[in-house]
Amino acid sequence: MRVIFMGTPDFAVPALIALVEAGHEVVAAYTQPPRPGGRRGRELTPSPVQREAEARGIAVRHPVSLKGEAEQAAFATWAADVAVVAAYGLILPQAVLDAPRHGCLNIHGSILPRWRGAAPVQRAILAGDEETGVTIMQMERGLDTGPMLAIARTPVDGKTAGGLTAELAELGAHLLIEVLADLAVCAPVPQPEAGVTYAHKIDKAEARIDFAQDAAQIERQVRGFAPVPGAFFEFEGERCKVLAAVPTRHPGQTRDDAGTTLDDALTIACGSGAIRPTLVQRAGRPAMTTAEMLRGWAIPAGSRLG
Repeated sequence: MRVIFMGTPDFAVPALIALVEAGHEVVAAYTQPPRPGGRRGRELTPSPVQREAEARGIAVRHPVSLKGEAEQAAFATWAADVAVVAAYGLILPQAVLDAPRHGCLNIHGSILPRWRGAAPVQRAILAGDEETGVTIMQMERGLDTGPMLAIARTPVDGKTAGGLTAELAELGAHLLIEVLADLAVCAPVPQPEAGVTYAHKIDKAEARIDFAQDAAQIERQVRGFAPVPGAFFEFEGERCKVLAAVPTRHPGQTRDDAGTTLDDALTIACGSGAIRPTLVQRAGRPAMTTAEMLRGWAIPAGSRLG
């Protein structure tokens, strides 16, 4: 097939690679424009999809909007059989949705209709879901409301958002190729009306750890925000990210102890139970084990964490 690919982050790259390796003709890759980045935060950094597309000789387009008639006409001139969308970052107008012969297919990182929206992986972890997956969906104007062509599932099983996102990216890429192989006979199934939830975009303020919560919920928060933005606490005015932690119990602790370190190994009392960080990161430092950090930055028992 002649395919237009539309995606931006690392999550989208495996699908682009799979399309090329399956023999499809990817005529163009649409992605977000380069953003300031690098060590000084000034160099324009292309998206992962742009880097992969350019390495494979695929034409790259990064319009700031697709609402204009000129951009929509340019999109139509590719005469694509299908457009594949994976975390692109722009709303597709109806003219764009209708331009490819088979429309636009989206690789969405959840089992729809649960977790429609921007952050399905993080929300699934935060909610304590036992299972998630990817859905290949025929796109329409609603937010992730289109009919489904295929679903693949995987257990959440203690995974971080980073690890689960990478797994779903590969799962979605394989599922996409299976769908395209039988697209002519693949019957779209309407999403059920029951079970709709929305995965709202992550606010960085959500990453601050509230130790009044249950230890199990804090552990999900740690996994849901690892590696970015990183769940964090503050001590002596410095922010410390918690990238991995285990819930535990400590004899004699009370609810009033929430937010207090219970020993010299950074076991922290929670509203119920306790949490022991195992991988941490101080501001401006690389990630390290908790033991390594405490050798250079002691947080003694009885310390109150902000």
